[in-house]
Amino acid sequence: LDDIKFITRLDIFPVIAGEFTLRNAIEKFYESGEAQMENLLEDISDDADIEILESERLDAVNDGMAMVDEAPVVKLINAILTDAVKKGASDVHFECFEKELRVRYRIDGALREIMKPPIKMRPGLISRFKIMASLNIAERRVPQDGRIKLKIGNKVIDFRVSTLPTLFGEKVVLRILDKGNLTLDLEKFGIEPRAERELMDAISNPYGMVLVTGPTGSGKTTTLYSALSKINNIDVNIMTAEDPVEYNLFGINQVLVRTEIGMSFAAALKAFLRQDPNIIMLGEIRDLETGGIAIKAALTGHLVLSTLHTNSAPETVTRLMDMGIEPFNVASALNLILAQRLVRRVCSNCAVQYRMDAAELAGAKVPSGATLRDLKFTEMALNDAKGRATETAKPFMDALTLDTKMEELPTFRGNGCEQCQGSGLKGRQGLYEVMSMTPRLRKLIMQSAGAAEIQAAAIEEGMLTLRMDGWLKVLKGITPLDQVVRETSA
Repeated sequence: LDDIKFITRLDIFPVIAGEFTLRNAIEKFYESGEAQMENLLEDISDDADIEILESERLDAVNDGMAMVDEAPVVKLINAILTDAVKKGASDVHFECFEKELRVRYRIDGALREIMKPPIKMRPGLISRFKIMASLNIAERRVPQDGRIKLKIGNKVIDFRVSTLPTLFGEKVVLRILDKGNLTLDLEKFGIEPRAERELMDAISNPYGMVLVTGPTGSGKTTTLYSALSKINNIDVNIMTAEDPVEYNLFGINQVLVRTEIGMSFAAALKAFLRQDPNIIMLGEIRDLETGGIAIKAALTGHLVLSTLHTNSAPETVTRLMDMGIEPFNVASALNLILAQRLVRRVCSNCAVQYRMDAAELAGAKVPSGATLRDLKFTEMALNDAKGRATETAKPFMDALTLDTKMEELPTFRGNGCEQCQGSGLKGRQGLYEVMSMTPRLRKLIMQSAGAAEIQAAAIEEGMLTLRMDGWLKVLKGITPLDQVVRETSA
């Protein structure tokens, strides 16, 4: 330490760090781009079996491939794509800066830097991706979108490709659509038993509207696909309009929305109504025209499923009315609204028990001495939660009552290990707010009640808000409190 202080002429403060953190820091600050690339290529076999199965313009791929068919570029891209799929990444980012090229994966909702290839490889890498996705390699001034279907080993995987001109070159993002990882069982994502029953009841109706709401990346499409998979029978005609079509579902007529040629959600919906549908799924209700037609379809004997970008289930009602849809139509058409978020799970390999301190509880807006009853929990919600607690949390969950004080509750967090790459978090979990339409709620909607009034009534009728569902996941040892606070409002 004295030597470092002498050389740097700075005060040195020693800190404790785990082996994994140290190794990551050394790799990040001392390894060159070439060394990182060599390490990745060593991990992934040189003969990684990658084959382009489908492209919109195969002639362009064949003509242009020779331009970027240099061994280092091909090997590196094959290795990166194989590694990303192996690690369960949802997206791969290639970013160009003045003096470096950066590759990052999005895993469990968080971006992680993987490597910095040599800057000289930038033109070849970008061109290779654009050719694989049938994009114009000469056009660097405007964004472009394409799709690649690859066979990696024995798996067939779709990649959605997007390019964007930036100050120092084009940024490329690949969304990985691995149908093998598509989970259509909401129970595995953590929906509470009562909420799941209410959702199943709502989609079992032959008509009406079910809306899923939440921000981009919160799992709305997966929830809709899961609902469709439950009702996809030989005796029903299911039509979907999507932008884009993320996964192909057998037995369902899926339509790609293309606004540039006039095939909007509204146009698709009008066409669907002439196709003798039983069930209609719209990727999103974006405007009054689409919303109005969807409401009418739900009122005339069709089951309509769709999404909206709102923060909560009650706010969805007011959003529809703000669009210009009459309150009595909203009240009559709606069966159920489901709001959702995705939070990261505590790593099961390094989870440890601890008690929340006053600062954590204050950050979650929980007053001192508050109990589960004060947070508006019901006996039914608590009993449902006890049935799905993790093995570690089960002993103290069984002893919980509505009068247990929040500061007395033990919870869990990850210490960090190799399996979770030092983060203490691994995997993702859904938070759900399910608002079923009851006579009382329909009456409030008819009276143009505000979101706060609708929410208060829904809680009295048994609804768990996103924050309340998050608390249950914290108590069950599934997710840490800071994840719930970040993704939900009190």
